[in-house]
Amino acid sequence: MTEIATTPETQHRTSNRVQLALVGILLIGLVIAPFTLYPVFLMKVLCFALFASAFNLLLGFTGLLSFGHAAFFGGAAYFTAYAVKEWNFPPEAGILLGVVGASLMGLVIGFFAIRRQGIYFAMITLALSQMFFFFCLQAEFTRGEDGLQGVPRGHLLGFIDLSDPLNMYFFVLVVFIAGVFAVWRIVNSPFGMILRSIRENEDRAISLGYSVNLYKLAAFVMSAGLAGLAGGLKALVFQFATLTDVAWQMSGEVILMTLLGGIGTIFGPIFGGAFIVTVQNYLSTTGFPVTVLTGLIFIVCVLLFRRGVVGEFNASRLAKKLGLRSRS
Repeated sequence: MTEIATTPETQHRTSNRVQLALVGILLIGLVIAPFTLYPVFLMKVLCFALFASAFNLLLGFTGLLSFGHAAFFGGAAYFTAYAVKEWNFPPEAGILLGVVGASLMGLVIGFFAIRRQGIYFAMITLALSQMFFFFCLQAEFTRGEDGLQGVPRGHLLGFIDLSDPLNMYFFVLVVFIAGVFAVWRIVNSPFGMILRSIRENEDRAISLGYSVNLYKLAAFVMSAGLAGLAGGLKALVFQFATLTDVAWQMSGEVILMTLLGGIGTIFGPIFGGAFIVTVQNYLSTTGFPVTVLTGLIFIVCVLLFRRGVVGEFNASRLAKKLGLRSRS
């Protein structure tokens, strides 16, 4: 009976049921959460979880380490905040403008960065991101070090008042689910399979006739656009956009979130983003330096969880399945 229960087909169906059950529990928890926890904190978690998922699309599934994703996150925050505050755009139009702006920035930065590999790719993204940071510091529309303050949330579709915390939360939740679903759909499409092949063996992908640079650029633009979606949401949630959003430290944070949760997984960046934001929120009321703890977390992750928390969990499940299959 045990051997029959552990056939590959049965294991696959069981794995799918477990994943669907976990997704269902997560969604139910997210719907109930704002009635028991502070909605603004939950919205921050969702924004950064989406940001980490966008970054993971590039690092985890394409194998490209960007040190400049803060430019897309913070740039979209500025674009959205300015459009909503100064041009009286509705919130959905402001976020759309932020996504388009971040995608165009991704097209420009990616065009130059994909011509190099490894550390050179990372340094180019960092350098161009820092150029954008200094532009935001000097530009008039960003208000320099003061940033854009008092950004109105407005009315979604003209009648849903987003100044109500619950309305804003469920709007962010819907966008978050759509963004994570977009990442899942991309990586499980034929396009996503080509990205994985590039990550595993770029030379072989070239030999098979794929235009590797074009696929890299497409992945870079998609990742930038989704990061911009998170940045635009963040600007409306907190009603401001500042230099912190485009600083290199923001790029470091999203790298940590992704590595902690597990690169190349769907739920890893979500877990990593939620964990880091929760730690930061808790320590903000204490005198303990947040950067010290995040550094320690990174060291522990590298030494003990090389695949990240979710990555290690998935690896242990896979090892268990292979063990059961070999015994059967």
